[in-house]
Amino acid sequence: MRALVTGGAGFIGSNLVDALVDAGHTVTVVDNLSSGKEANLEQALRQGVTFHQADVAELGPLREIFEQARPELVFHLAAQIDVRKSVSDPVFDARVNVGGTAAVLEASRSVQARRVLFSSTGGAMYGDAKVIPTPEDASIEPMAPYGTSKYAAETYLGLYERLYGMSTIALRFGNVFGPRQDPHGEAGVIAIYCGARKEGRRGIVFGDGRQTRDYTYVGDIVSAALAAADHDATGAFNVGTGVETTVLEIAEKLGVETDFQPARTGEAQRSCLDVTKAAEVLGWRSKVEVEEGLERTLEWALAE
Repeated sequence: MRALVTGGAGFIGSNLVDALVDAGHTVTVVDNLSSGKEANLEQALRQGVTFHQADVAELGPLREIFEQARPELVFHLAAQIDVRKSVSDPVFDARVNVGGTAAVLEASRSVQARRVLFSSTGGAMYGDAKVIPTPEDASIEPMAPYGTSKYAAETYLGLYERLYGMSTIALRFGNVFGPRQDPHGEAGVIAIYCGARKEGRRGIVFGDGRQTRDYTYVGDIVSAALAAADHDATGAFNVGTGVETTVLEIAEKLGVETDFQPARTGEAQRSCLDVTKAAEVLGWRSKVEVEEGLERTLEWALAE
Protein backbone atom coordinates (compact mmCIF):
# COMPACT_ATOMS: atom_id res chain seq x y z
CA MET A 1 0.00 0.00 0.00
CA ARG A 2 0.90 3.68 -0.09
CA ALA A 3 1.89 4.68 3.44
CA LEU A 4 2.75 8.07 4.90
CA VAL A 5 4.65 8.47 8.17
CA THR A 6 4.72 11.80 9.99
CA GLY A 7 7.75 12.08 12.24
CA GLY A 8 9.34 9.44 10.03
CA ALA A 9 12.88 10.76 10.49
CA GLY A 10 12.66 10.32 14.25
CA PHE A 11 13.64 7.44 16.49
CA ILE A 12 10.43 5.40 16.32
CA GLY A 13 9.34 6.73 12.94
CA SER A 14 12.50 5.75 11.08
CA ASN A 15 12.38 2.22 12.49
CA LEU A 16 8.76 1.99 11.30
CA VAL A 17 9.71 3.34 7.86
CA ASP A 18 12.33 0.61 7.46
CA ALA A 19 9.76 -2.06 8.35
CA LEU A 20 7.20 -0.63 5.91
CA VAL A 21 9.78 -0.61 3.12
CA ASP A 22 10.76 -4.19 3.92
CA ALA A 23 7.07 -5.15 3.71
CA GLY A 24 6.88 -3.73 0.19
CA HIS A 25 4.89 -0.56 0.85
CA THR A 26 5.46 2.74 -0.97
CA VAL A 27 6.44 5.18 1.76
CA THR A 28 6.35 8.96 2.12
CA VAL A 29 7.90 10.65 5.16
CA VAL A 30 6.96 14.04 6.61
CA ASP A 31 9.24 15.48 9.29
CA ASN A 32 10.32 19.01 10.24
CA LEU A 33 13.68 17.69 11.54
CA SER A 34 13.28 19.50 14.86
CA SER A 35 14.35 16.30 16.58
CA GLY A 36 14.42 13.75 13.77
CA LYS A 37 17.47 13.24 11.59
CA GLU A 38 17.58 12.74 7.84
CA ALA A 39 20.51 10.38 8.49
CA ASN A 40 18.01 7.97 10.09
CA LEU A 41 16.45 7.61 6.62
CA GLU A 42 19.69 7.08 4.73
CA GLN A 43 18.95 3.49 3.77
CA ALA A 44 15.23 4.10 3.23
CA LEU A 45 15.88 7.00 0.85
CA ARG A 46 18.12 4.74 -1.24
CA GLN A 47 15.20 2.32 -1.42
CA GLY A 48 12.85 4.90 -2.89
CA VAL A 49 11.24 6.55 0.15
CA THR A 50 10.10 10.12 -0.51
CA PHE A 51 10.96 12.73 2.14
CA HIS A 52 9.27 16.09 2.75
CA GLN A 53 10.50 18.54 5.38
CA ALA A 54 7.33 20.12 6.71
CA ASP A 55 5.47 21.06 9.90
CA VAL A 56 2.42 18.88 10.55
CA ALA A 57 0.62 21.80 12.20
CA GLU A 58 0.65 23.74 8.89
CA LEU A 59 -2.36 22.34 7.04
CA GLY A 60 -1.74 24.01 3.66
CA PRO A 61 1.67 22.48 2.89
CA LEU A 62 0.65 19.22 4.56
CA ARG A 63 -2.42 18.87 2.37
CA GLU A 64 -0.28 19.39 -0.75
CA ILE A 65 2.03 16.57 0.35
CA PHE A 66 -0.94 14.28 0.94
CA GLU A 67 -2.35 15.16 -2.49
CA GLN A 68 0.94 14.08 -4.07
CA ALA A 69 1.37 10.91 -2.03
CA ARG A 70 -2.29 9.80 -1.88
CA PRO A 71 -1.62 7.58 1.17
CA GLU A 72 -3.90 4.73 2.07
CA LEU A 73 -2.27 4.26 5.48
CA VAL A 74 -1.23 7.23 7.62
CA PHE A 75 1.01 6.68 10.64
CA HIS A 76 0.99 9.88 12.70
CA LEU A 77 4.09 9.87 14.91
CA ALA A 78 5.14 13.54 14.68
CA ALA A 79 4.81 15.07 18.14
CA GLN A 80 6.19 17.25 20.87
CA ILE A 81 7.32 14.52 23.28
CA ASP A 82 9.30 16.37 25.95
CA VAL A 83 7.27 16.37 29.18
CA ARG A 84 9.36 19.20 30.66
CA LYS A 85 8.88 21.28 27.51
CA SER A 86 5.13 20.72 27.73
CA VAL A 87 5.14 22.14 31.26
CA SER A 88 7.22 25.19 30.36
CA ASP A 89 5.37 25.86 27.08
CA PRO A 90 1.94 24.22 27.07
CA VAL A 91 0.76 26.37 24.15
CA PHE A 92 3.49 25.00 21.88
CA ASP A 93 2.77 21.48 23.11
CA ALA A 94 -0.91 21.85 22.22
CA ARG A 95 -0.10 23.39 18.83
CA VAL A 96 1.98 20.39 17.80
CA ASN A 97 0.13 17.54 19.47
CA VAL A 98 -3.47 18.72 19.12
CA GLY A 99 -3.29 21.09 16.16
CA GLY A 100 -0.90 18.80 14.32
CA THR A 101 -3.20 15.81 14.78
CA ALA A 102 -6.22 17.78 13.57
CA ALA A 103 -4.24 18.83 10.48
CA VAL A 104 -3.16 15.25 9.76
CA LEU A 105 -6.77 14.06 10.07
CA GLU A 106 -7.98 16.81 7.73
CA ALA A 107 -5.27 16.02 5.17
CA SER A 108 -6.09 12.31 5.46
CA ARG A 109 -9.77 13.01 4.93
CA SER A 110 -9.05 15.11 1.86
CA VAL A 111 -7.42 12.13 0.10
CA GLN A 112 -9.77 9.51 1.60
CA ALA A 113 -6.99 7.65 3.38
CA ARG A 114 -8.14 4.19 4.45
CA ARG A 115 -6.80 4.33 8.01
CA VAL A 116 -5.00 6.70 10.41
CA LEU A 117 -2.83 5.29 13.19
CA PHE A 118 -1.88 7.66 16.01
CA SER A 119 1.07 7.27 18.39
CA SER A 120 -0.28 8.12 21.83
CA THR A 121 1.05 7.61 25.35
CA GLY A 122 0.15 5.33 28.20
CA GLY A 123 2.09 6.36 31.28
CA ALA A 124 1.81 10.11 30.70
CA MET A 125 -1.94 9.83 30.21
CA TYR A 126 -2.89 7.66 33.18
CA GLY A 127 -0.72 9.56 35.69
CA ASP A 128 -0.56 7.98 39.14
CA ALA A 129 -2.79 5.11 38.16
CA LYS A 130 -4.76 3.30 40.83
CA VAL A 131 -4.48 -0.03 39.00
CA ILE A 132 -1.13 -1.50 37.90
CA PRO A 133 -0.81 -2.77 35.17
CA THR A 134 -3.18 -0.10 33.91
CA PRO A 135 -5.96 -0.95 31.40
CA GLU A 136 -7.30 1.37 28.72
CA ASP A 137 -10.50 2.10 30.63
CA ALA A 138 -8.61 3.55 33.61
CA SER A 139 -9.17 7.18 34.57
CA ILE A 140 -7.32 9.69 32.41
CA GLU A 141 -5.39 11.79 34.93
CA PRO A 142 -2.28 13.24 33.23
CA MET A 143 0.26 15.07 35.37
CA ALA A 144 1.65 17.25 32.57
CA PRO A 145 0.33 19.04 29.47
CA TYR A 146 1.97 16.36 27.30
CA GLY A 147 -0.45 13.66 28.46
CA THR A 148 -3.32 16.12 28.23
CA SER A 149 -2.54 17.05 24.63
CA LYS A 150 -2.19 13.42 23.59
CA TYR A 151 -5.58 12.60 25.09
CA ALA A 152 -7.13 15.63 23.38
CA ALA A 153 -5.67 14.38 20.10
CA GLU A 154 -7.27 10.99 20.71
CA THR A 155 -10.68 12.66 21.03
CA TYR A 156 -10.15 14.14 17.56
CA LEU A 157 -9.69 10.63 16.21
CA GLY A 158 -13.05 9.66 17.68
CA LEU A 159 -14.60 12.82 16.28
CA TYR A 160 -13.43 12.04 12.74
CA GLU A 161 -14.82 8.52 13.07
CA ARG A 162 -18.23 9.92 14.04
CA LEU A 163 -18.32 12.76 11.53
CA TYR A 164 -16.73 11.13 8.51
CA GLY A 165 -16.57 7.39 9.16
CA MET A 166 -12.77 7.49 9.19
CA SER A 167 -10.98 4.39 10.46
CA THR A 168 -8.59 5.42 13.25
CA ILE A 169 -6.70 3.80 16.10
CA ALA A 170 -4.62 5.20 18.97
CA LEU A 171 -1.67 3.18 20.23
CA ARG A 172 -0.74 4.16 23.79
CA PHE A 173 2.96 3.38 23.98
CA GLY A 174 4.95 2.53 27.06
CA ASN A 175 8.44 4.04 27.51
CA VAL A 176 9.98 3.24 24.15
CA PHE A 177 13.71 2.59 23.79
CA GLY A 178 16.11 1.18 21.24
CA PRO A 179 18.55 2.03 18.44
CA ARG A 180 18.45 5.59 17.03
CA GLN A 181 17.15 7.15 20.23
CA ASP A 182 19.23 10.27 20.79
CA PRO A 183 20.87 10.38 24.25
CA HIS A 184 20.45 14.16 24.31
CA GLY A 185 17.46 16.50 24.41
CA GLU A 186 14.15 14.68 24.71
CA ALA A 187 15.64 11.21 25.24
CA GLY A 188 14.43 8.62 27.71
CA VAL A 189 16.54 7.36 30.56
CA ILE A 190 17.85 4.30 28.69
CA ALA A 191 19.28 6.38 25.86
CA ILE A 192 20.75 8.82 28.39
CA TYR A 193 22.38 6.02 30.37
CA CYS A 194 23.73 4.40 27.19
CA GLY A 195 25.30 7.76 26.33
CA ALA A 196 26.77 7.99 29.83
CA ARG A 197 28.19 4.47 29.58
CA LYS A 198 29.77 5.26 26.22
CA GLU A 199 31.34 8.49 27.50
CA GLY A 200 32.38 7.07 30.88
CA ARG A 201 30.07 9.38 32.82
CA ARG A 202 27.85 8.73 35.81
CA GLY A 203 24.11 8.70 35.31
CA ILE A 204 21.66 10.89 37.19
CA VAL A 205 18.79 9.41 39.17
CA PHE A 206 15.92 11.73 40.09
CA GLY A 207 14.32 10.74 43.37
CA ASP A 208 15.05 7.33 44.88
CA GLY A 209 15.32 5.51 41.55
CA ARG A 210 12.59 3.05 42.50
CA GLN A 211 10.06 4.60 40.16
CA THR A 212 8.96 2.08 37.56
CA ARG A 213 8.16 2.27 33.88
CA ASP A 214 7.00 -0.12 31.17
CA TYR A 215 10.14 -0.04 28.99
CA THR A 216 9.22 -1.29 25.52
CA TYR A 217 11.69 -2.10 22.74
CA VAL A 218 11.17 -0.15 19.53
CA GLY A 219 10.95 -3.31 17.43
CA ASP A 220 7.88 -4.33 19.40
CA ILE A 221 6.37 -0.89 18.91
CA VAL A 222 6.86 -1.25 15.16
CA SER A 223 5.27 -4.70 15.10
CA ALA A 224 2.27 -3.33 17.03
CA ALA A 225 1.84 -0.52 14.49
CA LEU A 226 1.93 -3.00 11.62
CA ALA A 227 -0.58 -5.26 13.38
CA ALA A 228 -2.89 -2.28 13.92
CA ALA A 229 -2.57 -1.27 10.28
CA ASP A 230 -3.73 -4.73 9.19
CA HIS A 231 -6.77 -4.63 11.48
CA ASP A 232 -9.97 -2.58 11.43
CA ALA A 233 -10.21 -2.13 15.22
CA THR A 234 -10.71 1.43 16.45
CA GLY A 235 -10.25 3.17 19.79
CA ALA A 236 -7.25 3.10 22.14
CA PHE A 237 -4.86 0.21 22.71
CA ASN A 238 -2.01 -0.03 25.19
CA VAL A 239 1.30 -1.13 23.68
CA GLY A 240 3.86 -2.26 26.22
CA THR A 241 5.25 -5.30 28.03
CA GLY A 242 3.09 -5.35 31.15
CA VAL A 243 6.32 -5.52 33.18
CA GLU A 244 7.57 -2.90 35.66
CA THR A 245 11.28 -2.04 35.73
CA THR A 246 12.87 0.50 38.07
CA VAL A 247 15.36 3.17 37.05
CA LEU A 248 17.93 1.62 39.40
CA GLU A 249 17.52 -1.73 37.63
CA ILE A 250 18.11 -0.05 34.27
CA ALA A 251 21.31 1.58 35.53
CA GLU A 252 22.55 -1.70 36.97
CA LYS A 253 21.83 -3.69 33.81
CA LEU A 254 23.66 -1.08 31.69
CA GLY A 255 26.62 -0.94 34.07
CA VAL A 256 26.18 2.75 34.84
CA GLU A 257 27.08 4.23 38.21
CA THR A 258 24.65 6.88 39.41
CA ASP A 259 24.33 10.11 41.36
CA PHE A 260 21.05 11.15 42.97
CA GLN A 261 19.14 14.39 42.61
CA PRO A 262 15.75 15.49 44.01
CA ALA A 263 12.65 14.00 42.43
CA ARG A 264 11.06 16.01 39.62
CA THR A 265 7.63 17.54 40.13
CA GLY A 266 4.77 15.71 38.45
CA GLU A 267 6.61 12.44 37.87
CA ALA A 268 4.51 9.32 38.49
CA GLN A 269 6.05 6.75 40.82
CA ARG A 270 4.72 3.69 38.98
CA SER A 271 3.73 3.14 35.37
CA CYS A 272 2.96 -0.15 33.67
CA LEU A 273 0.44 -1.00 30.95
CA ASP A 274 -2.09 -3.79 30.78
CA VAL A 275 -1.74 -5.08 27.21
CA THR A 276 -4.48 -7.71 27.31
CA LYS A 277 -6.67 -5.83 24.83
CA ALA A 278 -3.93 -5.65 22.18
CA ALA A 279 -3.30 -9.37 22.56
CA GLU A 280 -6.96 -10.34 22.33
CA VAL A 281 -8.04 -7.94 19.55
CA LEU A 282 -4.92 -7.26 17.48
CA GLY A 283 -3.18 -10.56 18.18
CA TRP A 284 -0.09 -8.65 19.31
CA ARG A 285 2.28 -9.21 22.22
CA SER A 286 5.73 -7.86 22.90
CA LYS A 287 8.52 -10.33 22.12
CA VAL A 288 11.69 -8.55 23.26
CA GLU A 289 12.32 -8.66 27.01
CA VAL A 290 13.92 -5.62 28.64
CA GLU A 291 17.28 -7.35 29.15
CA GLU A 292 17.58 -8.33 25.49
CA GLY A 293 16.46 -4.89 24.36
CA LEU A 294 19.03 -3.23 26.60
CA GLU A 295 21.79 -5.39 25.15
CA ARG A 296 20.80 -4.49 21.59
CA THR A 297 20.49 -0.79 22.42
CA LEU A 298 23.81 -0.57 24.26
CA GLU A 299 25.57 -2.43 21.44
CA TRP A 300 24.17 0.07 18.95
CA ALA A 301 25.09 3.07 21.13
CA LEU A 302 28.66 1.92 21.68
CA ALA A 303 29.12 1.35 17.94
CA GLU A 304 27.91 4.85 17.02
